[in-house]
Amino acid sequence: MATEDKGRPRSGISLTELLAGGEIGKVTGPVEISLSSIAYDSRKVTPAGIFFALRGKKLDGAKFVSDALDRGALAVASEQERPTPFSKELTWIELLPGSDRRGLARAAANFYGHPASALKLVGITGTNGKTTTTFLVDSILRSAGWTGGLIGTTGYRTPKGSREALNTTPESLDLQQMFAETRDAGGAYAVLEASSHALAMDRLWGCHFGVAIFTNLTRDHLDYHKTFEDYFAAKRQLFAGTGAGAPSVAIINTDDDYAVRLEGLARKTLTYGLKSPADLKAKKCNLSFDGLEFTAETPAGNIEVKSPLVGRINIYNILAAVGVGIALDIPKSKIETGIAALELVPGRFQRIDEGQPFLVIVDYAHTDDALCNLIGTARELNASGRIITVFGAGGERDRTKRPLMGEAAGSLSDMVVLTSDNPRGEDPLRIINDVVVGLQKANAKYRVEPDRDKALEIALGEAKGGDIVLLAGKGHETYQVLRDRTIDFDDREKARAILRRKGFGK
Repeated sequence: MATEDKGRPRSGISLTELLAGGEIGKVTGPVEISLSSIAYDSRKVTPAGIFFALRGKKLDGAKFVSDALDRGALAVASEQERPTPFSKELTWIELLPGSDRRGLARAAANFYGHPASALKLVGITGTNGKTTTTFLVDSILRSAGWTGGLIGTTGYRTPKGSREALNTTPESLDLQQMFAETRDAGGAYAVLEASSHALAMDRLWGCHFGVAIFTNLTRDHLDYHKTFEDYFAAKRQLFAGTGAGAPSVAIINTDDDYAVRLEGLARKTLTYGLKSPADLKAKKCNLSFDGLEFTAETPAGNIEVKSPLVGRINIYNILAAVGVGIALDIPKSKIETGIAALELVPGRFQRIDEGQPFLVIVDYAHTDDALCNLIGTARELNASGRIITVFGAGGERDRTKRPLMGEAAGSLSDMVVLTSDNPRGEDPLRIINDVVVGLQKANAKYRVEPDRDKALEIALGEAKGGDIVLLAGKGHETYQVLRDRTIDFDDREKARAILRRKGFGK
């Protein structure tokens, strides 16, 4: 049900108001109706609601119209023409071809009284670094006394509470509902990861971003986008504007080759980087397993950074977050405090310590570039010890990146234990065979163990004092998706249990 907004009775919203600004073909059936709810899942339809029958990659919402009507829907919005069997009392909104998700986004914003316009939206897109950067920005804003929301891969949080993330960026209806929660609780901002899927599927349509960040672009999700250029085009939408004008400020990583193609799209652009000329730079860097320190040179003056986060890659993430603080006129002291306050990001270079004489790190790295960054960070901080990497590749995802992941891990690690990630409906051995191609190309030392639990046991049993064991791919995830079921599986908890069985942590 909608929250009560000024000028809107709690009983509902008129069809005309709901559809305002949408790309509508024609409407048949009663027009003077009041609607109490919106749903894109027929199981969530309530009496006097409207059902958006979205066309998905696997399911077509049109197949569930009858179920929606049985649950009391007064109206249906679909790209399809009105089927003849339905009663004349049903209102049918025919959406223009290819506009169903934009239609839902517009309707959701109208339904909740345009909550995004009451918030400062900060969107982060790119292949790697999105989650950590959102956490850093959120920590800075909270240190400045702001209240708001955080939306991304590890979960969704508003001032009213937290919930599990089903997608990195939720569907527009759920997103607008969270914006409304944040607004109604007195929140001032929402920081969110803007995934390429969400941008391509118009989940962010109609949202104006005060700040948009581009972290980097490396190979990923080509099972969905088909070409790398299409993948970039999806990311670019955040900077060109998602139906609500370009962002006020764009913050882009100028060390990435694609950055130049994003300059000039927003009203103002700030660049950051370690190699190329940039507005935000890092000097006097000191990196260790206890964290990092550096001086951030910015247009607003120097900012002294001390962070518990580890690795050179996090210098990039921190510079991006510093840029947001500057763009939003946050005092430099609050930026420094916010960065220092973030102790860890779940499943991102997260240390598992049970008193063992070697390091165990859990990380979400699941692309070849992310593996390079992960292993490179470990190597830079511990040049003398061995690096043992455990990883797998996800099923029903881009197959072309699998050998690249194998080559990256194999060429940089002293030993690899190749296992399963989330095989989903694919044969785990087929996935493993795709990865082995890259391992063999790198002439790597490796073992294959499809059972992830046993693979962790092998790696932790192999480790000796001074080594680093990297458990890559699942990060914060607490489950493993198999062909016929989803099971509880958390690399962090599994590693702790194995180490305790070996006599540590007592």
